[in-house]
Amino acid sequence: MGIDFSLIWILIIFFGVMMYVVMDGFDLGIGILFPFAPDRHDRDVMMNTVAPVWDGNETWLVMGGAGLLAAFPLAYAVVLSALYLPLIFMLLGLILRGVAFEFRFKAHDHERHLWDKAFIVGSVAAAFFQGVALGAYIEGIPVVDRAFAGDAFDWFAPFPLFAGLGVVVTYAVLGSTWLILKTEGALQAAMIRLTGPLLWALLAFVVAVSIWTPLAHPGIAARWFAWPQLLWFAPVPLLVVFCAVQLLRSLRGAPHAAPFLYVLGLVFLGYTGLAISVWPMIIPPDITIWDAAAPPQSQGFTLVGALFIIPFILMYTAWSYYVFRGKVRPEDGYH
Repeated sequence: MGIDFSLIWILIIFFGVMMYVVMDGFDLGIGILFPFAPDRHDRDVMMNTVAPVWDGNETWLVMGGAGLLAAFPLAYAVVLSALYLPLIFMLLGLILRGVAFEFRFKAHDHERHLWDKAFIVGSVAAAFFQGVALGAYIEGIPVVDRAFAGDAFDWFAPFPLFAGLGVVVTYAVLGSTWLILKTEGALQAAMIRLTGPLLWALLAFVVAVSIWTPLAHPGIAARWFAWPQLLWFAPVPLLVVFCAVQLLRSLRGAPHAAPFLYVLGLVFLGYTGLAISVWPMIIPPDITIWDAAAPPQSQGFTLVGALFIIPFILMYTAWSYYVFRGKVRPEDGYH
């Protein structure tokens, strides 16, 4: 029995995208939360919590895209053709927030508010269009003769737009709990107060998507409720309730890392639920990972490079977060 390179590669891409969602999620969430922290010094602290790591977080996005091109070129061609505009808007948002991140610390006082606004707009746009792309992907992509057969604006529909708002809220919760972990005093107290309402908004989106998706997509409904798949899905709602309740409880007293960890649990449950919903399709609703795969020789060759470089990325990431562990205070600065 040969090695299933397609299965190995899809697990690598799944892991890379999950790492990006978690790490750049709270990073984008800080920009989304800027309007709730108008004080300049609070904003300085918020940005300093991610200043040493924010650009490294996006390494995982690059790895996911490169892995898709190397291992599943058909999926890369079709998905990027279908989602060209939302992905371009996402990249423009990332560029805008990256520029704002660097220039804000160097701007004169009377100009800083302009870079603050750019940071907010870039963060919200990047998060929103990531969600739009996700929603359009779940909706399905029409393929004829192994080529995208839809319209450039197929993504402009109710469900993708709703998913975009859901991702903005998700990243905001990640950002607020990250700031609970990394800050103290009045800023931390403000984030504790804000996390509760944001969590309820996130749960509302989760419930809405959980109802909307199976009603609109019989194939996904069959995966959710058919036997024996139902055994795999049955614990998910209970785990979501558990994480949400524990998160709310952890906000009492003097919270530290627990709220962030419970939000990570919610994100992981949602992400794995999505993966199981579309499995084994890499281009929903009809193209499987094996249909879209590159030749085994190509997958095996590129896999050697991936397995060599991923441990270095993990070591660098772990080391950077270890070095810059602990609370960030107003007198701290990385710029």
